[in-house]
Amino acid sequence: MKAYKFWFVVGSQFLYGEETLKTVERDCRTIVETLNESGKLPYEIVYEDTVKTAGGAEKIVKEANFDDTCAGIITFCHTFSPSKMWINAFSLLQKPLLHFHTQFNSSIPNEEIDMDYMNLHQSAHGDREHGFIGARMRLPRKVIAGHWRNESVQKRIGKWMKVAAAYDFSRNLKVMRFGDNMREVAVTEGDKVETQIKLGWQVNTWPVGKLAEMIDAVTEEETDAKVAEYLSRYELATDNMDAVRYQAKEEIAMKKLLDAEGCRAYTNTFQDLYGMRQLPGIASQNLMADGYGYGAEGDWKTAAMTAVMKVMGKRSAFMEDYTYDLEGGISLGAHMLEVCPSVAADKPRIEVHPLGIGDREDPARLVFEGQAGKGIVVSLVDMGGRMRFIVQDIECVKPTQTMPNLPVARVMWKAAPNLETGAECWILAGGAHHTVLSLDVDAEMVRDFARMAGIEFVHIDKDTTPEKLEKELFFADVAWQLRR
Repeated sequence: MKAYKFWFVVGSQFLYGEETLKTVERDCRTIVETLNESGKLPYEIVYEDTVKTAGGAEKIVKEANFDDTCAGIITFCHTFSPSKMWINAFSLLQKPLLHFHTQFNSSIPNEEIDMDYMNLHQSAHGDREHGFIGARMRLPRKVIAGHWRNESVQKRIGKWMKVAAAYDFSRNLKVMRFGDNMREVAVTEGDKVETQIKLGWQVNTWPVGKLAEMIDAVTEEETDAKVAEYLSRYELATDNMDAVRYQAKEEIAMKKLLDAEGCRAYTNTFQDLYGMRQLPGIASQNLMADGYGYGAEGDWKTAAMTAVMKVMGKRSAFMEDYTYDLEGGISLGAHMLEVCPSVAADKPRIEVHPLGIGDREDPARLVFEGQAGKGIVVSLVDMGGRMRFIVQDIECVKPTQTMPNLPVARVMWKAAPNLETGAECWILAGGAHHTVLSLDVDAEMVRDFARMAGIEFVHIDKDTTPEKLEKELFFADVAWQLRR
């Protein structure tokens, strides 16, 4: 990842005199220093300037737009900053914007408060003026209110920073497709041109035969080193080392191709394994553990979202809803082979089992149970003319059964508001069977990302009902058609 920075830009004006402006700068530098030292932020905040004129605001925005290390701008109006002077600047803004509504003091000092104090500490109405122009210009922005020393406020800023970094990552993301989509599957299709316009993803295809040639060219020394890495990370539970070594060769070859093209996500499909002995199993799982995004059956949207969400939180994994425990209200998520070990509860085991599809050798894969904890599942679908994020709150649970004959990694969860209602709402919204499951990212973060990208957001939570959701989807459809 880049050494991202976030610019802290303060709003004021010359009306209050030089001494007031000096105090504003001193206070805001203290705020920035305290935030950076809090340990709650993943990236550094840099105090840039106290803006007093329209020209000053425009200059900073132009510089931020063309600074590759600047992942976003945080604004705060310590005094009253006339919002018309921000119009030209905001009309040019290309970076994520956080409006931080705070003030230097956390309470009103009874003895000290006078008109000088009021003129200096007036974000209570300075930020409202600033907020109006954001609303009037329909700016996609995040608003966080609260005192800058408050730990919960610092954590919220940190979460937004992760999303902004993921958005910058998304704007430059390349996805490599080994072959095409699984035949006759609708949800893995999508408008790649529109996706690149909205999200920045460059999605292109490379021949599977080229990958097969690369696999055959991997040396024994390279293979030995990769197998040693597997044995250091995972527990060996097979004596079929030939299958494990072939997976190592597949991973080495895929990584070489991905890195040569600058790709951070990829897809494959069991229907196109030309020249390959196995469908990648541990090869894909280990690449995901190192931050690469993956999507099965040619699902490039989920592959890209896996990579993007790993920037927001490492414990994010490609997932698929497989089967239900209707009596216990639990979903079982898994895939043929490819679930990321970042969500494993214990050390994953390297096992070799028949696959049953793909007409190839038995592949080595990582088998494990998933962690327990609060999380989300995320689906990105193409609705024709626009894209839609569907996010459902879940509670991952310790497996209720041992499932000794199921030779795949799996995660079990309870979906909000419950299994039946949640499934009805997911289907009404058009959610896919492929998702990204995350234990580190929450719905607020995906909503922030959707806002930055200008994409519809649907949230299924504990209060969602099919009736309310149908109405919400209907009005959203009308609104997005008008917007288009």
